[in-house]
Amino acid sequence: MSWDLLREVMASAFFLTGTFLTLVAAIGVNRFPDLLSRMHAATKPQVLGIILMMNGLALSLASWQVGWKVLPVIVFQLATAPVAAHMVGRAGYRTDRVRFDLLGVDELTEDLESVRAENGDSQA
Repeated sequence: MSWDLLREVMASAFFLTGTFLTLVAAIGVNRFPDLLSRMHAATKPQVLGIILMMNGLALSLASWQVGWKVLPVIVFQLATAPVAAHMVGRAGYRTDRVRFDLLGVDELTEDLESVRAENGDSQA
């Protein structure tokens, strides 16, 4: 088995797995019932899917130039997706778009209530 064949098989595996994860993310965004579940589906498998597809691209083209251009895409996805998900979650929470009946534990409400009690605020 030559290196070229092994490289193409690995690149194909990365492409297929990354495509599957991105598809799962898209299905999750459409099927999950609430904002927090959709946010989770939009970030976790989507980021891993993009990373796998970028690695497949770098392996498939077998060029250091492509590898160096793919690296910032991976780094920016890892840096921006969690921040974007956090901001969407906070905005949804503040605008009452979160279904509280689906939450197992609501730590944010507990924290906000304890801070308000310490400060003597009576606002909701």
